[in-house]
Amino acid sequence: MAAQNSKISSNYEDIISRSIQISSGSPSIYQLKPKKKEFGTLIKMTVGVRNLNKTNRTILLVGESGAGKSTLINSLVNYTMGVKFEDEVWFQIIEEEERSQAESQTSDVIVYEIFGFEDKTLPYSLTIIDTPGYGDTRGIERDLIISQRLFDLFRSEDGIHEINAVGLVMKASDNRLNDRLSYIFNSVMSLFGEDLEKKIITLMTHSDGRKPKNVVQALEDAKIKCATNEMNQPVHFLFNNCQSEDRTEEEEEENLQSADKISVRGMRAFTTFLEKTAPQKLMKTVDVLNERIRLTACIPNLEERIKLTEMKQNEINQIEEKLKKHKEEMKKNKKFTVEVDEVHKEKQRIGGGMWGLMFHKGAVCCTVCEENCHYPGCTMARKPEQCEVMYKGHCTVCTNKCPVTDHVKEKWKYVTKTRKVQKTEEEIKQKYEKNKSKHENKLSLLENLEKEMNQLRSEKSQLLDAAYQHVVKLEQIALNVDSVSTYVHLDFLIEKMKEGGDREKVQKLEEMKNTEDEGTRAALKYMKTKQDLENKLDDLVL
Repeated sequence: MAAQNSKISSNYEDIISRSIQISSGSPSIYQLKPKKKEFGTLIKMTVGVRNLNKTNRTILLVGESGAGKSTLINSLVNYTMGVKFEDEVWFQIIEEEERSQAESQTSDVIVYEIFGFEDKTLPYSLTIIDTPGYGDTRGIERDLIISQRLFDLFRSEDGIHEINAVGLVMKASDNRLNDRLSYIFNSVMSLFGEDLEKKIITLMTHSDGRKPKNVVQALEDAKIKCATNEMNQPVHFLFNNCQSEDRTEEEEEENLQSADKISVRGMRAFTTFLEKTAPQKLMKTVDVLNERIRLTACIPNLEERIKLTEMKQNEINQIEEKLKKHKEEMKKNKKFTVEVDEVHKEKQRIGGGMWGLMFHKGAVCCTVCEENCHYPGCTMARKPEQCEVMYKGHCTVCTNKCPVTDHVKEKWKYVTKTRKVQKTEEEIKQKYEKNKSKHENKLSLLENLEKEMNQLRSEKSQLLDAAYQHVVKLEQIALNVDSVSTYVHLDFLIEKMKEGGDREKVQKLEEMKNTEDEGTRAALKYMKTKQDLENKLDDLVL
């Protein structure tokens, strides 16, 4: 066997000379040492040098934690390099140690480029985009990072601007559409523009080679928008990636050889599909990711601003009632006071911290508007200028769209509260007649208060309209409009717009709400369960 291994390994001498042997068993396992390049928050790992005269195919892999993406990537790399089962050699591009360390921090999006092996088995080079796994125990905020990192990748000059396929990686044993799987499907599909529908396929790992009837049924039940075959079923490919496992026992080798045949058959069919699939530009998907990130940041901010507006309205109502009630006393005594619930902002500490070098929980806040511009969800940005809601040096969320220099990233957020205060008529005038025009100063205090109330009503209407426009735009461009990240806001918008009497917009939002299917409801349930658990953990930290 040693002589055979030596002879077979000679076919890969050049690759082996640039790799590190991590196991001398059967097969001999080598760790590839790709060239690493970091750009922004992203990582690119490159093996070989690209020949611009050769075509390239790009695939994006998404799926839940533990679905087998890493093993599938290693298998794709070996298949591209022409490695066969009988070669008794195996190469890994994903480093186990690095992966473990990365997962403890953020498991960022990593791009793997495989150049220089064209015509070994494939007529093209291969680019694989690996994303973090969805739905693990580390929380919803971590799932949101995937959208943010893909947004960075697709809009970066050094990033990816077109793809040939999106591979939804799932286990062949996932034969039932439970709440967890519904959440993962919903989260994954909400990332893309509607023009990517025909590029989405399913890559099933841990397959025994039999037709995956139950898994296909689960995909159909989830109403996944994807490429379909001649039987109108989701396009899918089967793999059983055990090629790196020890084969020293004869019986085990036979089992592994059977598993390899399943994987080779799946690889052959999948890579043929890639060869025939034209690339799709990602402009619309970038728009969707941008809208989702901004919406996720915008809605909580708008909710706080609407809450502030309503509290200010309540304060004015109190003042008006007490001015009318104590009109005579205030005429007689200039120092006569009335008690009101005055609205004010406070800084409130939030659970957070830093793990490793990358993961930082906190809020991006505007110190001028005294608003939370990105909270929760802003976990990757160490500084405000790195936050996704910043664009061309300004915030896209806060009231005045202030410069990034007016923002901070800290372990506190602004909260709106009321406090009991005693005020004289003169003090009320100073507050509500401040910066008024000459014409307005001639108005009575009550008239000025009513004017202030009308302005607050108008402001509230504008805030609701801004949130509504985000939702409508997503409906126009997103592959999966029925996204959990959209639905969590619909009840709030419907309730507030009903108060404002905007029937047309209420009807539109209710129509969207009524399209909520069983899969979306299950995903919402799973998300709520996870969120409740995270809130309890945050409370324990505080």
